[in-house]
Amino acid sequence: MRGRARRDGDTTGGKQWLPGATVILQPMARLNALRRVYAFRIIVNIIHTTSDYLPKVLRFLNVAFDSSGDCLIAGDHQGNIYVFDLSGNRFNLVQRTAQACTALAFNLRRKSEFLVALADYSIKCFDTVTKELISWMRGHESSVFSISVHASGRYAITTSSDTAQLWDLDTFQRKRKLNILQSVGIQKVFFLPLSNTILSCFKDNSIFAWECDTLFCKYQLPPPPESSSILYKVFAVTRDGRILAAGGKSNHLHLWCLEAKQLFRIIQMPTKVRAIRYLEFLPDSFDAGSNQPPPPLVKVIEDLPKSKLTSGDLKMKVTSGRVQRPAKSRENQIQTRILKQDLTGHFENKENELSDGLNKKRLQILLKGYGEYPTKYRMFIWRSLLQLPENHTAFSSLIDKGIHVAFLNLQKKYPIKSRKLLRVLQRTLSALAHWSAIFSDTPYLPLLAFPFVKLFQNNQLICFEVVATLIINWCQHWFEYFPNPPINILSMIENVLAFHDKELLQHFREHDITSQVYAWPLLETVFSEVLTREEWLKLFDNVFSNHPSFLLLTVVAYNICSRAPLLNCSLKDDFEYFFHHRNNLDISAVIREAYHLMDTTPADIHPDNMLDVFVALTQGQYPVFNQYPKFIVDYQTQERERIRNDELDYLRERQTVENMQAEVDQQRVEDEAWYQKQELLRKAEETRREMLLQEEEKMIQQRQRLAAVKRELKAKEMHLQEAARRRFLKLQQDQREMELRRLEDEIERKVHMRDQEMATAVKDLEMRHLELESQKRLYEKNLTRNQETAAKEMREDADAYRRKVNLEEHTFHRLIETDQTQNQKTQKLIEENLAKAEQACLNTDWRIQALHKQRCDDLQRNERYEEMAKLLRKNRRKEIEVLNAMMEKEAKKWEEAEEKDFRLKSEKKASALSDASRQWFLEKEINDALEHTEGPRSQYEQVASSCLPRTSPGSDVSEVDASTWISLNQRKIQWDTMEQDLLERVRNLRQRLTTQARHSCQTPHLLAI
Repeated sequence: MRGRARRDGDTTGGKQWLPGATVILQPMARLNALRRVYAFRIIVNIIHTTSDYLPKVLRFLNVAFDSSGDCLIAGDHQGNIYVFDLSGNRFNLVQRTAQACTALAFNLRRKSEFLVALADYSIKCFDTVTKELISWMRGHESSVFSISVHASGRYAITTSSDTAQLWDLDTFQRKRKLNILQSVGIQKVFFLPLSNTILSCFKDNSIFAWECDTLFCKYQLPPPPESSSILYKVFAVTRDGRILAAGGKSNHLHLWCLEAKQLFRIIQMPTKVRAIRYLEFLPDSFDAGSNQPPPPLVKVIEDLPKSKLTSGDLKMKVTSGRVQRPAKSRENQIQTRILKQDLTGHFENKENELSDGLNKKRLQILLKGYGEYPTKYRMFIWRSLLQLPENHTAFSSLIDKGIHVAFLNLQKKYPIKSRKLLRVLQRTLSALAHWSAIFSDTPYLPLLAFPFVKLFQNNQLICFEVVATLIINWCQHWFEYFPNPPINILSMIENVLAFHDKELLQHFREHDITSQVYAWPLLETVFSEVLTREEWLKLFDNVFSNHPSFLLLTVVAYNICSRAPLLNCSLKDDFEYFFHHRNNLDISAVIREAYHLMDTTPADIHPDNMLDVFVALTQGQYPVFNQYPKFIVDYQTQERERIRNDELDYLRERQTVENMQAEVDQQRVEDEAWYQKQELLRKAEETRREMLLQEEEKMIQQRQRLAAVKRELKAKEMHLQEAARRRFLKLQQDQREMELRRLEDEIERKVHMRDQEMATAVKDLEMRHLELESQKRLYEKNLTRNQETAAKEMREDADAYRRKVNLEEHTFHRLIETDQTQNQKTQKLIEENLAKAEQACLNTDWRIQALHKQRCDDLQRNERYEEMAKLLRKNRRKEIEVLNAMMEKEAKKWEEAEEKDFRLKSEKKASALSDASRQWFLEKEINDALEHTEGPRSQYEQVASSCLPRTSPGSDVSEVDASTWISLNQRKIQWDTMEQDLLERVRNLRQRLTTQARHSCQTPHLLAI
């Protein structure tokens, strides 16, 4: 519903109603007499007046019938709602809303309930029997002018100028909301009878139909013809929901058939009719009891000229829709205005015409004689009595502070039609709030100041000073119990009432009616609710001319003069109603009674003993007003400021959301425009594509014709080329035959020459084969001799080497046995030393030294390990160098055949050097082992650790240097194997020695623990 109802670029019609006619339609039966005009009689005539001395006619704003048509509900501009029983010929006041109603609905599911739309944009549901508030629905931001209820009574649609909302009347919750653009207004949204369809009518004459459950758009009525195009204002539907009547600012009436979805009839009214204000189809109950409808199907009440209207014509016609009031003639309006001017006078314009200089006593004598001051000089007398200082500078400073935050939304709480009066009231209340903080939190201050604001609205300075003087003098001690009513003042009134009329006070006590009910409403409104304008002015002539206690005695006098109706009241609601509405009471009698109470009240309970005498406002600056509990006012001011800040935050967030929504809407519009543009581009592209296809077809045909011509030319060219090719092939064939004959001759000559060359080559190969055979036999003989010599030498060397290895193994085994023996002895010695150390465990110094020494040993051992690692890396590098050298030497073995004797000598010298080095190593190890057994534990560790770096480099280097000179090819493999075995043995020996040294170093630490 929200997406389909949005329309762009629509225009709206005018908003003013011109004098027009009211048209009442009956269900369509015959259409041949639509233009005939008939008169009809009035069924009921309702006149609503007040009960004052000068009764005034109150305007009914809206009416609504129930589903049966026997009862109707009506609301006036004062907020009173009445139920009229037409069959029973009686009515009843069911609710006081205190504000004008804008729309009514009375055909709900529960027959006793009704909906009322109020001027504060809210909708309330009341019960006509219990008169209780059932629900309060909010959500509109403008005045609701239409309420439509579904035939089942379960749903309702409320319509304002900017939105329509669908409500569930079982839960009173809003289900959906129809949003539209600002440029497109809503005329009316309502349910069709006997169907589940919603009809929405907009100001651009567009009419949509929606499904109630799914809110799917069912159809849209076509626009009316241009010859009879009008802006629709009013609508009506028959009871069966098949025909829609629409009219507006024209004398034409359109009838739509909703089944066919088309306009089928246009009714033209008389030329005197300029606009149609209201439309309604008559139900069967309005045909005067006849079962047959009268011949005319359309009844038109013509809009008579204003000059012909008389006072008897000024009556209201009650129908089942909104009541329209005929316009009064201009002569009667002028006459009424002149009469009002003669009765009241323009006293607002006379306020500043006279000066001071009056005598108060003479004024009191004059007042007692006439009962009131002259209307022409009343304002001047009041200013003299109140001694107003007219501090223009001080008042301007208060006004310059602007509207106080407490009264920014005054219109919502007190809807005042006159914008000028509202503006003056806001400024006066704001000045009072800036003068003293208490007045920003006083809830009854607008009620107190309103009559004076209305009286002095043309002079805001006088208005402010009159209200300020009233508060200082006649409102003494009112704010001592703030925010509660002035209990002390109310107690004074109750004491005076108890003295003068005990029966009335006892009656109040029996019905639990306190002074807050019978006295405080009169004080907080200064009698403005219960008195007319003239009565109120007459009363305050006497109030301003007497002591401030006169106002309190007037309250008692009002109760005493009203004792008869009050004694008849028994319900609290009746008492409250009595003191909030005007009553049939003579104000002169009340004033006389007040003077009587002034004279007869005892001094101990007389209010003048408790109230100060009159004090005027000071000149230049206004006095400080602080007669109130400041901490309460400060707290409320803080709370109000906090609430105001929260409200500002909310408004900012709301503005942000609205801006975002506006951007989204703008983006949506742009997207739609872009989509439309793309659609146009797509259509243009399709058109051009079709044109291109046609052009391509033409080109294809032209190409086909051109290809046919080319094929003919190509065929001719191919015939010519074929003839030329045949001539050329024949020429080539002749040339090739001649070349073949020449080549055959050349081949025969070359074959003969090749045969001769092959015979010569065979002879040369036979001679070369004989030479190779002789060389082979010589080489085999020399090789056999050399192998025998080499084998003999290798056997001799192997025997010598075997003997040398046996000797070395024997020496090494002795070294191992000696080492094991010495280790056992050393272990035994260490165990004895540890036993002694355990006995001397109490010696702390020894432990510290031992711990320090252990740390040093760890560091030294780490250093030795690092040195050993470095030596191992050096050995590996040297081994790699040896391997590289050996590979280089292997390449030169065949070239060193002449140096065999010299190298054999060098080998013997290297072998002798290796034997000496190995013998020296073994002897050194034996000597070190013997020294280890004799020395202390620390020397043993040093010896064990020093053995490793001394043995490894010397032996390794010597062996590597010796092995570098072995270069004979026949003995290379044997010597390499022997060298690898020797190196492996040396490595194993190093590992065993290192392991033994590590164990010998770790064992003392374990024992020390």
